[in-house]
Amino acid sequence: MNTKHKLGYLSGSAILLALLGSLVFVYNRPADESMAKPEDTLSHWAGPFAIDVTLEPAKPKVGNNTISLLIRDKDGQPVSDARIEAVSEMPAMGSMPAMPVPIEMKMDSPGHYRGHYELPMAGYWPLTLSIRSEVKGSAQLTFDMSTGRKGVELTSATASDHLPRQVVSGQAVPQPAAFTIDAHRRQLIGVTTGRVAYRQLVKTIRSPAQIVYDETRLTDISLKFDGWIGELNADYVGKVVKKGQALLTVYNPQLVATQEEYLDSLRRSDERLGNLADAARRRMTLWGIAPAQIQDMARRGKALEYLTIASPVSGTLVEKHIVAGSAVKAGMPLLRIADLSKVWVDAQVYESDLPWLKPGMRAEVVLEDQPDRRFCGTIDFIEPSLDHVSRSARVRMTLPNSDGELRPDRYARMNLQIDLGKRLLVPEQAVIYAGEKRVVFVDLGEGRLLPKKIKTGLRNADYIEVLEGLVEGDEIVTSGNFLIASESKLKSGLEQW
Repeated sequence: MNTKHKLGYLSGSAILLALLGSLVFVYNRPADESMAKPEDTLSHWAGPFAIDVTLEPAKPKVGNNTISLLIRDKDGQPVSDARIEAVSEMPAMGSMPAMPVPIEMKMDSPGHYRGHYELPMAGYWPLTLSIRSEVKGSAQLTFDMSTGRKGVELTSATASDHLPRQVVSGQAVPQPAAFTIDAHRRQLIGVTTGRVAYRQLVKTIRSPAQIVYDETRLTDISLKFDGWIGELNADYVGKVVKKGQALLTVYNPQLVATQEEYLDSLRRSDERLGNLADAARRRMTLWGIAPAQIQDMARRGKALEYLTIASPVSGTLVEKHIVAGSAVKAGMPLLRIADLSKVWVDAQVYESDLPWLKPGMRAEVVLEDQPDRRFCGTIDFIEPSLDHVSRSARVRMTLPNSDGELRPDRYARMNLQIDLGKRLLVPEQAVIYAGEKRVVFVDLGEGRLLPKKIKTGLRNADYIEVLEGLVEGDEIVTSGNFLIASESKLKSGLEQW
């Protein structure tokens, strides 16, 4: 049974385990020149040992095969007292049980061990090595091995304190090396790649918003004297009124007396009485009676028992606190009129996004119940203080509302797009978050991947800025990272990354 047929029999869980088991971070250590090793052989660190593995033939086959190990300590000296348990085992496939093939390892010379094994069929044969030394300690390694594929790939190993290091700014740091995923596994995992490039970074801030009255277009109706309401034309909230239209009539005995005093003064020619007329006129003006109303009263020569209060503006009645016959006090709010030809849209923007905003910036408003309706405008105002609970501030824009569609208290969303210029970007899904570290996989070609720690900057929903660790043109993995960096492998390699 060849590899292709074998994979066809694997259960879904077996495939996933086989895939995850093949993903690992391999660390290379230069060989001790005094101890020769075959060409293209890698050194793998596990516990206190450096282990070189060589297969003969290089591509395992059905039938007889040989495996050679070169085992050294941290100083590069051969380990001659190692006891090695080695087994190559094909995983269970459907109803077929797992097939272990034990390998008896014997030492040929100090540090050199050799074993022979026979594979009964083609397929996937993971290799496990358990090494024990009375003096040095113990370690275990697991390798991915298949017939027809050259060499082995380390999938797991006992943690080691003796990783290869490089010096950066006078400090030694561990260096991860590339690992390989063959084309078949890349296809199963769904690995895709893309190039790191400079792109225009546009950050979109989406904030909950609400349509409210334009406070500069609100007018309150109140009196400067006590009185009683007579007729009430502004008799329900929502009524549209025009400037100059009668809202209500009001009775006040003192106002009636002042009118009589004024008219009586006009009927006499005495100069002193003229001064009284001026004083009466001034009192009525201060009470809020319009000059036109005073002139009309003078023409008629008769005082008005109920004075008409006209609307000073056009708009919609949005508050009403009186009914016909109500007794009212001076300064009491009676009615409120709103000019709805323009409205405000207030959004709540979190403090982390506020530094990007400034008055005059373009913004878009989308109605929550009509997402296809969009209204564009500019930011008029940014609140100078924060709400201490939500840690947000109001951001306001003004919109025309000639058709009255934008009703106050209606919910909306404000979208603000911030152009951050061209920056070196990678797709958001390409970055792995490992605590405070950020890691990507660089595609080196020929199936080899290299974990690379990067420093990130600004971001939007799709891209993240790279400040350090990558250059324009680098090929990186953009999908399949979850399987590549499975949780167990990621946790074991965090400090090494």
